[in-house]
Amino acid sequence: MAKKAENKQKITALYCRLSVEDIRDDDKNSKKKGNTDESNSITNQKQILSQYAKEHGYLHPEFFVDDGISGTTFDRPEFQRMQKMAENGEIETIIVKDLSRFGREQVEMGRLTQIVYPSLGVTFIAIQENVNTAEGTGLEMMPFYNIFNEWYAEQTSKKIKAVWKAKADNGERVSASIPFGYIKSVDDPKQWIVDEPAAKVVKYIFELCLAGLGPSQIAKRLESEEIITPTEYCYRNGRKCSNPRPENPYRWVSDSVIHILENRQYTGCTVNFMTSYVSFKVKKTVYHPEEEWNIIPNTQEAIIDEDTFERVQELRKSRRRNSATGKTSIFSGLLYCADCGSKLYYCAAKSIEDGKEFYRCSQYKEKRGSCTIHFIRDAVLKEIVLDTIKAVAKYVTEFEPIFLYLYAKHNTANREINIRMMKQNVEKAQKRISELDKLIEGLYEYNLLGKVSDERFYRMSANYEKEQKELLAAVENNKQAIKTAEQEKIDLDAFLKAIRGCTELKELTPTLVNTLIKRIDVHNSIKGEDGLKHVPVDISFTAAGIINIPTEQEILETIQEMRENPLKTA
Repeated sequence: MAKKAENKQKITALYCRLSVEDIRDDDKNSKKKGNTDESNSITNQKQILSQYAKEHGYLHPEFFVDDGISGTTFDRPEFQRMQKMAENGEIETIIVKDLSRFGREQVEMGRLTQIVYPSLGVTFIAIQENVNTAEGTGLEMMPFYNIFNEWYAEQTSKKIKAVWKAKADNGERVSASIPFGYIKSVDDPKQWIVDEPAAKVVKYIFELCLAGLGPSQIAKRLESEEIITPTEYCYRNGRKCSNPRPENPYRWVSDSVIHILENRQYTGCTVNFMTSYVSFKVKKTVYHPEEEWNIIPNTQEAIIDEDTFERVQELRKSRRRNSATGKTSIFSGLLYCADCGSKLYYCAAKSIEDGKEFYRCSQYKEKRGSCTIHFIRDAVLKEIVLDTIKAVAKYVTEFEPIFLYLYAKHNTANREINIRMMKQNVEKAQKRISELDKLIEGLYEYNLLGKVSDERFYRMSANYEKEQKELLAAVENNKQAIKTAEQEKIDLDAFLKAIRGCTELKELTPTLVNTLIKRIDVHNSIKGEDGLKHVPVDISFTAAGIINIPTEQEILETIQEMRENPLKTA
């Protein structure tokens, strides 16, 4: 078929595409003799397209190749380049080996081949299905081919998900991405090993967070110290990276810092199914709630210990802001009003002298709010906290067995009882939810048979559905409470290690405060026997809660009790 002379300068686009799944299938097919004609390899596609264009007189052929990209998306580099050239009038004909090579999304396939290309005067040809829009051949069956191609993509997606689930059930990770700080082992690609230079940066980021810095502040600190970003680190070490190389190699962003701080895999575990796509056609990432994650412990060496990670997550829940003067408090995010439960504001205005900064209840509005002031100076609070930590350190160091015994006695038993009760409530609620499903189903059948009137059906089904909705919410709340309670079964080793070195503590640091203290409740001031006002403060430690140091008599009584009624304390 000869082309018209006026179109000689227009090109014939020979489009090839191969997805990752096609590559796998092609590898399998290549092992079978006599199967080369059915191969979808890029080389094979090029040969078929070149031969077809030559035999049918299509001039000025140019290849457009997207290798390793799914046909369910049209966001492909070479396809987009071809599409732009078609819109600019530079392409006369587009030829593909078969419709599946062009795409596996029926709606967009139909729009392009039946509306866009005819409007642009571009001929579309699919060799295998004998589709030629200029000659009008194969058009009747083309929509059905497109439906089957999309169905094939959907089935492939389901098979891949099934493989991922099977791997996860067998304790394997399913994600191919490796967090900054790890690299694949040369001997075993499935195994991650610590990349020391990158891991050092990860540890530093966690240290800065414990020191009270937020993600933006950490990003600025890293940039000022000229620490290269994870993307730049990949490029410098010759590794593949999906992000473009940054113009400024030291320009950290807060999102990168947050991603590192919230990545549980740094504790040595594997986390599967944190995200997924909306569907096999819509590649928008959906983040799943933590209870739906598949967590496999001890799959690689930990960069961050579990206690540090959990403490950082607690700190991340409390947003910390600098005051107008730029001053910060080492207690930011930890102070609460003992009466109303609101947070305490750090007051450090320019009119306040250095050393006289103070805190007050956020619900106090110059006697117009719902709470009283709960005033305490920063210097006084530091002194109280310092003395308390030193006293607790002395007590734990000298009487560690007694501390552990009392901790087990007052915390473990109650926690176990609460967990058991909540699990019983969940089981009972789930049983009732199943009963309601059967009742609603039976009510529907009775309504169809005329045994229950429409009015009664709607009223009863509405009541059942309301009850079921309330039960589902209660189950979810109880499950979350169980998870929280079980997480409180904390190993005290980290706390004991940190507190032992505080007997001679001279000064508080943000890292120490954030490591040891979970919460500080400030009460209203009271008048003491000395005639002065005193502010009672309750300090809750991260691993042990409020620690009441026993008197000498209480210690002796506890020793006797330990002999008569020993408890498991470790």
